[in-house]
Amino acid sequence: MFIVAATDSVVIAPRWERAAPGQIRRMGEVPAANVGDALQRMTVMDGGIRLFTERAALLGNALTVDVRSGDNLAVHRALDEARPGDVLVVNGHGDMTRALIGDLIGEIMVNAGVVGAVIDGAVRDVRALSGMGLAVYARAVTPAGPFKDGPGAVGVPVAVGGVVVAAGDVLVGDADGVVVVPRHRVREVVDAIDGIGEKEEVLRQRILAARSGRTPAAR
Repeated sequence: MFIVAATDSVVIAPRWERAAPGQIRRMGEVPAANVGDALQRMTVMDGGIRLFTERAALLGNALTVDVRSGDNLAVHRALDEARPGDVLVVNGHGDMTRALIGDLIGEIMVNAGVVGAVIDGAVRDVRALSGMGLAVYARAVTPAGPFKDGPGAVGVPVAVGGVVVAAGDVLVGDADGVVVVPRHRVREVVDAIDGIGEKEEVLRQRILAARSGRTPAAR
């Protein structure tokens, strides 16, 4: 059963489960690419979702939001539901004409313990957002602000960067981009990433050895 906010047209989903920090910590210690490899590279957001802030590390539970293009009323409502360690994940329908978050929402995010945002749309005030220590990914930057009329929904599955994200899924991001880890697959991924790193290291050593073998001996 969904709850419709009394004062606006934003729908709020019932409470959803989140992965505990201890369950996901290991995924933040390896490249996002390794996490994606553990998921057969099927839940990696497309390259249009780019990092726009200086902090290049993102790890947390998805706080999902669906909005009308160019409208961020539901984003404000979502932050009322936020918990420390959440990542704001917004389906802005790829609209790059209006920024869905800026420095004021960034301040609210910091106060709520939200660690970053992934926006399939535009953002603004990226220098200020960087200064707050937030990791913010989006399709574009624009100084144009949003409307605040609604409608929207919070806590529902959303499509962002070509991947479906459910509330409580885990987001892992770095300078390369963002990977979505379905909450029910967290343990599987944590168990797999060490083996992926070990295989890459074996291949790296072979490449280095081959390079060394082609280097003429010093005279």
